Amino acid sequence: MELLKRILYAKILMMVMVIWIAPITYGHGHATHVPGGRTGPPMTDAHPSHGAHPSHGAHPSHGAHPSHGAQPSHGAHPSHGAHPSHGGLGPHSGWGHGRATFYGDINGGQTQQGACGYGDLHKQGYGLETAALSTALFNNGSRCGACFEIKCVDAPQWCLPGSIKITATNFCPPDFSKPNDCWCNPPQKHFDLSQPMFLKIAKYKAGVVPVKFRRVPCAKIGGVKFEIKGNPHFLMILPYNVGGAGDVRAMQIKGTRTEWIAMKKNWGQIWSTGVVLTGQCLSFRVTTSDGVTKEFIDVTPPDWKCNGQSFDGKINF
Repeated sequence: MELLKRILYAKILMMVMVIWIAPITYGHGHATHVPGGRTGPPMTDAHPSHGAHPSHGAHPSHGAHPSHGAQPSHGAHPSHGAHPSHGGLGPHSGWGHGRATFYGDINGGQTQQGACGYGDLHKQGYGLETAALSTALFNNGSRCGACFEIKCVDAPQWCLPGSIKITATNFCPPDFSKPNDCWCNPPQKHFDLSQPMFLKIAKYKAGVVPVKFRRVPCAKIGGVKFEIKGNPHFLMILPYNVGGAGDVRAMQIKGTRTEWIAMKKNWGQIWSTGVVLTGQCLSFRVTTSDGVTKEFIDVTPPDWKCNGQSFDGKINF
């Protein structure tokens, strides 16, 4: 009899626990799915959390900034696999599909310098009409200087009419510790715009938006400029304000007393040579990604220095 009482007591206790626990376990059914397979509270009109991609501080010359657009409200962008695109990259290609976020402040803070080797973007003619490119677009720096037209699509609650044109001046590094919602990870085609440019095509609260993009000719004012750095035994040249295709595929240098010397891509859009050319006027032969080549003769005086001096090539693409 005592054993029967214990069994009956245990069954009653289990029933009480089920009745008490079930509402706790299943009673919070209004959580919403957040991109990347996580769950969280329902979306509000507050700005989405900005943890989408790694800070550009991952690159030595690209300062830290608030991340952009980890959790836009549903419908603001297609799923990760949407719109596979092979377009938008060649100088004469059609529209491709990707995404866009922003970094820096409303005045373009934290968008200067960067992984292409440029410096003060205002002085160099790029202004705030710039973007950092994801790995799939950056192509190890080969697309530095290329120009793109971008427009927000497929998100009517976030998109604004019209399009923008920007120059690629920086790199948005991947973060492989975040397999989801890191927009700059391969193979995604992503533009991290300066904030003023993002606000021309989308609302601030969107954080991240789907876009269409295509390569367009770069319209620059004045001639191609050449900045000289390094030292006499390791000369580094940065061509900037390059029109036409914008991105330089090959570069040669010539002194007053030499023939044309092929330069090597150092990093970003910086080209180098180990040939000592001090005391000579320097000329440059530049080939852009569309195969167009131009020569810039006697661009510098013979007393040039490796201290960041810039010289005007007078002509452009």
